[in-house]
Amino acid sequence: MIIRNLQNHIESKFFKQKAIIVTGARQVGKTTMLKQLVKKTELSFVFLNCDEANVRTTLTDISIERLKSIIGASKIIFIDEAQRVTNIGLTLKLIVDNFTDVQLLVTGSSSLDLAVGIKESLTGRKFEYHLFPFSVAELVEDTNVLIEEQALEKRLIYGTYPDAINYPGEEKELLLNLANSYLFKDILSLTGIRKPLQLEKLVQALALQIGNEVSYTELGQMIEADKLTVERYIDLLEQCFVVFRLGAYSSNLRNEIKKSKKIYFYDTGIRNAVIENFGMLGLRQDAGQLFENYIVSEYIKASNNKRKHAKYYFWRSFQQQEIDLIEEIDGKINAIEIKWNENKKVKFPSTFLDAYPTNETYVINKANYTSFLV
Repeated sequence: MIIRNLQNHIESKFFKQKAIIVTGARQVGKTTMLKQLVKKTELSFVFLNCDEANVRTTLTDISIERLKSIIGASKIIFIDEAQRVTNIGLTLKLIVDNFTDVQLLVTGSSSLDLAVGIKESLTGRKFEYHLFPFSVAELVEDTNVLIEEQALEKRLIYGTYPDAINYPGEEKELLLNLANSYLFKDILSLTGIRKPLQLEKLVQALALQIGNEVSYTELGQMIEADKLTVERYIDLLEQCFVVFRLGAYSSNLRNEIKKSKKIYFYDTGIRNAVIENFGMLGLRQDAGQLFENYIVSEYIKASNNKRKHAKYYFWRSFQQQEIDLIEEIDGKINAIEIKWNENKKVKFPSTFLDAYPTNETYVINKANYTSFLV
């Protein structure tokens, strides 16, 4: 069992009279992690899977008396995939307010209805966490740095979803199934999108443009949709934890790109499944893009798992000067260049360094990446 970085932190919040909510994409291990923590308590618990229709019906507009009969003498109630229940926020509020000696655990594989449904209802009543696919740090802790570095090519091709790690040799089949069965499940079921093929084409277009600035107008032309539709679809993909946007870092310099966006996938294995390309790195043209996506995603994971609350951007000027990743923590700025080729010389633009008080500059490549992420 690979220990997740968040486990100890979440465990420390048990029985503080607040709900514990864990969001994350499907199949990243939310349920497994929380079940391990529940088992450790050795307390009786109730597990409710909201993918089951009868459970969704039961939890919709439920009464306190009905909740009492369900919870009984249990000390923990675990509601899985809670975003699938209508008005789930009100149900969760009832539990927190009326069963103060019971720990409420909640998972959600999208922030779509879950975020809307709980934010107001559970104000001041919850601890909220996000679980990503395995991070470099978690995998190194399970084995060691050398083994993980030797697995870099596999990580770039197959990503770090638990199934891709735990079932070597079956990664391709598992990832294709995950992409086809689960990737759009919550988006389509919770939003009533009428053109799933259009959404699928957009995801493929984004997969082919990782590391590049994207234009909503151009993407719209590719999938035959207007700019606002493209932006809405990308919002939904973010809320279901498929992709994330990186904005352009800017102060007031006239020659900076300000409104541009780059879009990355949280997992390179899912990205490769979308375009159905699991070729080895020596046979493909996008090794540099995959490595950049991998490192940016790992920085996002590390910030989340270590609770350091960093903000991330890229930077580019109209003169085509660029920095791959800008990390801002408590007002301090770190500039990071990401290069697959460890022999490539890198010079950080003086335009940026003169304009911003930069704390550190880093060049991350395949030879040194673990030293920045573990």
